[in-house]
Amino acid sequence: MTRLPFRAGDGRRARRRARAIEERRTPSRRTRFRGTPSRGGRRTCAAVAAVLLPVLVAGTACSSGGDDGGGTGAQNAADPLFPRLGNGGYDVGHYALRLDYDVESRRLDGTAVVTAEATQDLRGFSLDLSGLKVRKVTVDGRKAEVRRERNKLVVRPAREIGKGATFRTAVDYHGRPRTLTDPDGSTEGWVPTDDGAFVVGEPAGAMTWFPVNNHPSDKATYDVRITVPRGWTAVSNGELHDERTRAGRTTFVWRSAEPMASYLATATIGKFEVDRSRTKSGLPLYVAVDPREAAKSRKPLATIPDVLEWETKVFGPYPFSSSGALVEHKPKGVDYALEIQTKPAYPEAPDRSTVVHEMAHEWFGNSVTPKTWRDMWLNEGFATYAEWLWHEQHGGDSAQKTFDALYAKDADEGLWAFPPGDPGKAENISGDPVYERAAMALHQLRLTVGERDFFRLLKEWTSAYRHRNADAADFIAFCEKLTGRDLGGLFRTWIYEDGRPKKAR
Repeated sequence: MTRLPFRAGDGRRARRRARAIEERRTPSRRTRFRGTPSRGGRRTCAAVAAVLLPVLVAGTACSSGGDDGGGTGAQNAADPLFPRLGNGGYDVGHYALRLDYDVESRRLDGTAVVTAEATQDLRGFSLDLSGLKVRKVTVDGRKAEVRRERNKLVVRPAREIGKGATFRTAVDYHGRPRTLTDPDGSTEGWVPTDDGAFVVGEPAGAMTWFPVNNHPSDKATYDVRITVPRGWTAVSNGELHDERTRAGRTTFVWRSAEPMASYLATATIGKFEVDRSRTKSGLPLYVAVDPREAAKSRKPLATIPDVLEWETKVFGPYPFSSSGALVEHKPKGVDYALEIQTKPAYPEAPDRSTVVHEMAHEWFGNSVTPKTWRDMWLNEGFATYAEWLWHEQHGGDSAQKTFDALYAKDADEGLWAFPPGDPGKAENISGDPVYERAAMALHQLRLTVGERDFFRLLKEWTSAYRHRNADAADFIAFCEKLTGRDLGGLFRTWIYEDGRPKKAR
């Protein structure tokens, strides 16, 4: 995500050591980051609307797979920064969404079928859903009892679900989706535009348009069927499998066969210029651009095939079956680009460096997804360092020169406000330390282990955790096992300790 303007030992022992590094970290400052966004600066993408913020970030988290003593899955995913997001007791495998949107009235009618596996015996469970009204809920075809608790849809099925059983929950709902406003004034969720809606969901916006286990730890496949007035285009993730018009309305059918975290899902609607093509390797590209941004977007979007080819050489095989981009025209309150899976989304024409950053997220964040929001530095540090590597290998500044310029910043600047692996507060997870300082940590890793091991690590990390979730301990253990080095001091200093660290050299 970027803000505008764009500008060794065995694995088990290494993992125990990595956990110890996390536990020994110096406590971070618990003050809100107030630094000025730097180049490619970052939106503070915290927990959501002022009215919804306490619901998402307050309260005591309980175990993800927990039980209230009555056979009900936990109403959270135990996230250290967003303890009200996500749910426990089950693992979603697939979402089948049928959406019908009236652009003029901004009314959404939807049906969601959520296929999941119970991870415990369940008399009840919950889904995240904000604002929309629910008509009916069934579980395996039988009507279920439901109640609303803030942003939770609490479901009690007609029959208890046994541990290990696969069950299907169908939710029929409607209403005018509302946006979520972050503490810094930025906007996420179902964002109305003058010709439709721009749908972005990091970290919590998915629940504004469908019932969901709204946490990155529970990835699933998606089928999204969107019906809109004739002349409008509806864009979602994956590949377009069907498009047909009847009685003045057009239905678009999208399919995402690879697992996806809910914050990466979209159902953006507008009047777009659409270009469908393929890369030299045959990868399908779907690029949708608001006509008002077409001229400025043409040159940077034309680099997508070259960026994909270069990133594939550096990071390993592309992890999805299609790619592309989505460019809107300045949706109100949205001043950041987001790594929507298979179609990074831009609120206006991007520059090439931003394209490089967002495309890198296909590997780092979309394929290899953090287990909790505290490890967002694994997404943004890598995507930021991808920019550094691109410039280094395409006639621009070296990564070392970029590192040195950042390191020279005064000790009281925002870059050193908190450690990237321990942002302390939800509103800090997209602050400069999570981007630039995390990229600096990767550069120090490169200097420490050498060129050969570093670039080997990039490919093997994305391969080992392809379509999986990972946290800092996984990454530290992986680095130590691959290189045969004790890297505890490096990661403790650069990822977990306060202040400006000492350089490796």
